[in-house]
Amino acid sequence: MQLIRGWHNLRPEHRGNVATIGNFDGVHLGHQTILQQVREKAAVLNLPATVIVFEPQPREFFAGDQAPARLHRFREKVERLASYGAERVVCLKFDPALRNLTAEAFIQTLLVKKLGVSHLVVGDDFRFGCDRAGDFHLLQSWGKKQGFTLEHTRTFELDEERISSTRVRTTLASGNLAGAARLLGRPYALASRVVHGRKLGRTLGVPTANLLLGIRKPALNGVFCVMARLPDGQCFPGVANIGLRPTVDGTLPALEVHLLGLNAHLYSQRIEVTFLARLRNEKKFADVGALQQAIHQDIAHALAYFQQQDATWRSGQAWPQAGLTGLLASAPLDIQE
Repeated sequence: MQLIRGWHNLRPEHRGNVATIGNFDGVHLGHQTILQQVREKAAVLNLPATVIVFEPQPREFFAGDQAPARLHRFREKVERLASYGAERVVCLKFDPALRNLTAEAFIQTLLVKKLGVSHLVVGDDFRFGCDRAGDFHLLQSWGKKQGFTLEHTRTFELDEERISSTRVRTTLASGNLAGAARLLGRPYALASRVVHGRKLGRTLGVPTANLLLGIRKPALNGVFCVMARLPDGQCFPGVANIGLRPTVDGTLPALEVHLLGLNAHLYSQRIEVTFLARLRNEKKFADVGALQQAIHQDIAHALAYFQQQDATWRSGQAWPQAGLTGLLASAPLDIQE
């Protein structure tokens, strides 16, 4: 898969594409349906399947801190797009210059001149260009003049409702991880590199791996039973907190994972954390002692959860089962505070 960042890195050899445009946050089942359309046409035309995305996402540019939570970091999005068949990802910086670009200039400069798009897959409600003046009909008109074809995206519904990133966010916010997995076509997970933190967990007898989120507003908040996949492929059950850590005056979102019974140095390693069951909301405790008591209670609940799923598992062992489907399919865990 080829990643191209910015207009200035587009070269003549990048001309000729079957493309789609969007945020693709989460790369859910609806997105996967669009990618399948792009792949099918790309195979017929013998051209690369190309996805055009923006950083920051347009709503983040306009709304700032009021923008919706992001489901994945940019790197994770690109990896997901590649796993579902994208051969080329073109990332455009969404800045004032791009925001003020007319719809006609966007088509002429990017789609025609820079990318030489032969076929474009977009929704019939797709809007683009300064003040969102461009639409499907404008693309159709330009396509007839410039020789590229246009295709509606196929709508993907689940339970008679359209799948969208907003629906995934809402489902995650409610703690319905199994429901979110149905919308995504896989369990919800975050992957990042382990960095040094305050090491407060170690002083409390609960060492944690601190993951650099790189997301201003994560889609989840609270304490969860998780499965952590290490770079060597081994999976270890754990308990994780994702949020602002209000008891210790945290200011940036953080993901802290305690692997049950495993005390290993994971600094600089990139691990993937899959969220399986919600334990409780994040809350501010009166003092560190109360926080420590709550953490040990969370660990006890997580141990009970995993041992219920597989009676042969013992703390400190890698998970004996290859998949996570059985864990998500089990009765949801929701321990009320």
